Amino acid sequence: MSFRFHPEAEQELTEAVQYYEEIEPGLGNDFAVEVFAAVQRAIAYPRAWTVLEGEVRRSFVKRFPYGVLYAEEDGAS
Repeated sequence: MSFRFHPEAEQELTEAVQYYEEIEPGLGNDFAVEVFAAVQRAIAYPRAWTVLEGEVRRSFVKRFPYGVLYAEEDGAS
């Protein structure tokens, strides 16, 4: 299964990585790793999290106060 970020989410991710990197070198990378782990959990178990609205769900990011919002798309592979 594949995934893609909404352009605004991708921009937010980039800015958050830069923010954490400014706080402590390497922390931005740690954040990015945790975000992608949350994405992988959502891909592996797409219905594991509670629906927030419509078909949108949230997979929490460990160690950081973020969540990955996602929805399954028809025909996604």
